[in-house]
Amino acid sequence: MSEFVLIYYNDPEKMPSSPEEGAKHMAKFQEWIAGVGDAMVNPGTPFGPSKMVTSSGVSDPGPNRPSGFSVIKADSFDAALEITQGCPYFDFGTIEVAEMKQME
Repeated sequence: MSEFVLIYYNDPEKMPSSPEEGAKHMAKFQEWIAGVGDAMVNPGTPFGPSKMVTSSGVSDPGPNRPSGFSVIKADSFDAALEITQGCPYFDFGTIEVAEMKQME
């Protein structure tokens, strides 16, 4: 069984416009997490402000920066994609799925 990281990218125009709307979304997200069951390794970690660091220096990130991540485990990439398709985060943006390779 492999682990997969789900990287969340939000669309600022689709984000909750009130605390009540945010609470409704969080309830849907927690329901999805419960439905994923033992396949959920890390239910989610949101990101705060970020900077881009290169050998040339530090700058602000572009407009399409990641907003957080979750980690799931699945038997295959297709199974990970199937789990991800049920995530309510699609109400606010997109999700990138990547297999986490084990370092030797």
